[in-house]
Amino acid sequence: MAGKRNAIVAQSGGPTAVINASACGVIQEAIASGRIDRVFGATNGILGVLQEDLFDISAEKPETIEALKRTPAAAIGSCRYKLKSLKDSRADYERILAVFEAHNIHYFFYIGGNDSMDTADKVNKLAAETGYDLVCIGVPKTIDNDLACTDHCPGYGSVAKYVATSAMNAGRDTEALYTTDTCTILEVMGRNAGWIAAATGLARRVDEDAPHLIYLPEVAFDVDRFVEDVKDVLGRFKRVFIVAGEGLRGADGQYITADTGKFGKDSFGHAQLGGVAEILKAIVEERVHIKARFNKLGTNQRSAMHFASLTDVDEAYLCGQAAVQTALSGQNGKMVTLVRESDNPYRCTTGLAPLSEVANGEHLLPREYINEAGNGVTPAMLDYVRPLVRGEAPITIGGDGLPVYMRFERKTVAKKLPKYL
Repeated sequence: MAGKRNAIVAQSGGPTAVINASACGVIQEAIASGRIDRVFGATNGILGVLQEDLFDISAEKPETIEALKRTPAAAIGSCRYKLKSLKDSRADYERILAVFEAHNIHYFFYIGGNDSMDTADKVNKLAAETGYDLVCIGVPKTIDNDLACTDHCPGYGSVAKYVATSAMNAGRDTEALYTTDTCTILEVMGRNAGWIAAATGLARRVDEDAPHLIYLPEVAFDVDRFVEDVKDVLGRFKRVFIVAGEGLRGADGQYITADTGKFGKDSFGHAQLGGVAEILKAIVEERVHIKARFNKLGTNQRSAMHFASLTDVDEAYLCGQAAVQTALSGQNGKMVTLVRESDNPYRCTTGLAPLSEVANGEHLLPREYINEAGNGVTPAMLDYVRPLVRGEAPITIGGDGLPVYMRFERKTVAKKLPKYL
């Protein structure tokens, strides 16, 4: 590429506590390189590109960019806009390249999960086909920790830390009031992979600690076996604390809570989930005859910057930096990965994987991380997750005692193309 050209960074999918740290790594590394002219942000992910809704991030104050490391959610703006295949949605992909060309954008950094890597891969392939000079690099992001080709994903360490502590705190509440509130069910996110639910195992330092039972999407859920599990724990501790991933499936492979009515599927074609806790509560009360209550952490679990893992923030930032370094080294069509070099002491570096391999893969919880009964985790799982939750990420506290988060000034980039969408 002759002369300085522009870059664009976009965020996609469900936000995390550290997705902004990855954006910070991209932005600061791109500016520091001296080889990129302007860094644009795409408001609301690929949808912002299609609508030519861009702003100049490189014109933001340095302290605003730095504060991304201490701000949760997706500050640039995210979306759940699903692009179809090149064959079915070629006009969308051509529009993306047209926007890039109109603004002299030749570096595309997309922070997201499987669907985002698929989008970046297809944009990259069309650019190669049409002869447009473009470098597409993916930056991993998902609390579900289910991306292929990487040891773990930025965002997972912080949600693991949060849900494990939530189980610990609520578990002590149940212990204190077990004579009236005998059973507590904690529902956590995790569509197909049980990484988040499994992380709550960190809270159980001794047998009587919560959680006593953990149910994962990787193990077929059986109601009769569940009832026996609950009765067994009650016999030992007079109370029971249960963690359940939202994506539990029965032996037939169907989600036990998939909505087939009003809401159906989301924009990515995924079944709308939720309601696991209510179902388990009803089973416990009907079949075990004890009072049960449930907690749902909802989006709190993925946006808890006040309790984020320092390891997670640092690695998210590292991935953003590595993405720019990869692009400037001449490589293309890759996603940055995290490579664990050792557990004790914990060391992690970055690697690369083809976008197409990440887009078409899935990283589920391995069987050796699940106990034989299928209702808990093994020491191997705890060894895996323990280093990822370490350290307390620094945040700025205001005079009112609450965190202070940044906002972009958003100096809009003038549109050059006809309206689209």
